[in-house]
Amino acid sequence: MHAEEHLLRILLQSSLISVMPGLTGSCDLHSSQAMGYFDIPVDHVYGQPVILDYLASKTISSNDLVVVSPDVGGVARARAFAKKLSDAPLAIVDKRRHGHNVAEVMNLIGDVRGKVAVMMDDMIDTAGTIAKGAELLHQEGAREVYACCTHAVFSPPAIERLSSGLFQEVIITNTIPLKEEKNFPQLTILSVANLLGETIWRVHDDCSVSTKL
Repeated sequence: MHAEEHLLRILLQSSLISVMPGLTGSCDLHSSQAMGYFDIPVDHVYGQPVILDYLASKTISSNDLVVVSPDVGGVARARAFAKKLSDAPLAIVDKRRHGHNVAEVMNLIGDVRGKVAVMMDDMIDTAGTIAKGAELLHQEGAREVYACCTHAVFSPPAIERLSSGLFQEVIITNTIPLKEEKNFPQLTILSVANLLGETIWRVHDDCSVSTKL
């Protein structure tokens, strides 16, 4: 099996839950177009609320925060995340990719000097993109850098990159079971159990899913 096919299978498995017969729920699909492959209704929820609640519990001044999209393609996701995170300002890492899982950072759009930079993505695979982005943020004067994602694929050499000291903390959810050997000191794993449980109850009671989740 090719690496891309294997990655797609992992993401689909980690993104989907069975809500009830004839209905499926999804959590942070890598591409919303994937819902078109199903012949039954799909309710799509996001892991962001779990990460937002955790960040809100930390003693980070809202004036110090800046949300960073690790690439141009993730701007909409990062903008929505920033709006919910005390309406924090947004910065974008502009990069060009020269091959599969190889990223070259080109420029930073926005100001991170003296700020706590929170990088948000839906998944982290080899961590090449987010690690190079973090290097740029430090070069541009960021005080601390946090990495956040819903799906932690963590293909080699992700652990080495994420635990190299670039990140104050790496915050993920447990949509993909993580082997013990992939743990490292900066890693925080948040449970999506309550999020998915709330989704199931709302569907069962014929309530809106999107308004809350």
